[in-house]
Amino acid sequence: MIHYKTEAEIAIMRQSALLVSSTLAEVAKILKPGLQTIAIDGFIGTVIKDHGGIPSFLNFHGYPFNSCISVNDVVVHGFPNKTELKEGDIVSIDIGIYKNGYHGDHAYTFMIGKPGNEVVKLVKITKESLYKGIEKAVAGNRIGDIAFAIQEHTEKKNGYGVVRELVGHGLGKSMHEDPQVPNYGKRGSGPVMKEGLVIAIEPMINMGKKEVYTEDDGWTVRTKDGKPSVHFEHDVCVRKGKADVLSNYAEIEKAEKENGNLFADY
Repeated sequence: MIHYKTEAEIAIMRQSALLVSSTLAEVAKILKPGLQTIAIDGFIGTVIKDHGGIPSFLNFHGYPFNSCISVNDVVVHGFPNKTELKEGDIVSIDIGIYKNGYHGDHAYTFMIGKPGNEVVKLVKITKESLYKGIEKAVAGNRIGDIAFAIQEHTEKKNGYGVVRELVGHGLGKSMHEDPQVPNYGKRGSGPVMKEGLVIAIEPMINMGKKEVYTEDDGWTVRTKDGKPSVHFEHDVCVRKGKADVLSNYAEIEKAEKENGNLFADY
């Protein structure tokens, strides 16, 4: 069942979404080679709790960390560990925060230094595809319109692999609500979107083939061919005429630039 949100609920959800954004911005300030991903996860947990939130992911179906930190060929759900980030890595950090009864949930892929032109292009195109999908998140359109826009920009125009097994989703009092929001599909298919629908749009795009596998831990998803994967995610409210993006990348991008890791400069 799809749960449409009132204006009061949307205002609360915007607060949760922006807290995720500001947490990601704090992470952007400290990212550097030599930093262990388990240390990043601990930092994220502290920031969330210091701002009165609860980490949505911690103990979600048994997930044991505050965040998902996915490096290079890890698509999503990467376990934070003692591995140190190195120059040229890409790292997707996905954070959920529960506050005042509602979840915020989005992700950003960071580059550590200069990972090479091919990887930079993958990051750039995936981020662009997120906004292509958001453009279609307006009342009267269908979920398939979002899916088609993302797939067209990444797979059809640039030859990347669009992950099929993992999709975006509705968001609200529960972290995963209806409807599912795939990153592939036919234009004009799926449920019609109405005002007040809040969804997490999250392209997960592989440099190589679309196939993935899950490690023995039951969570970590990797590309089968070992090539890099990129993940971006925004929280979006469907409106008439133009989508309302509840989360905000501006603070993250500012921190990236100050820390020397902004891909837009390449």
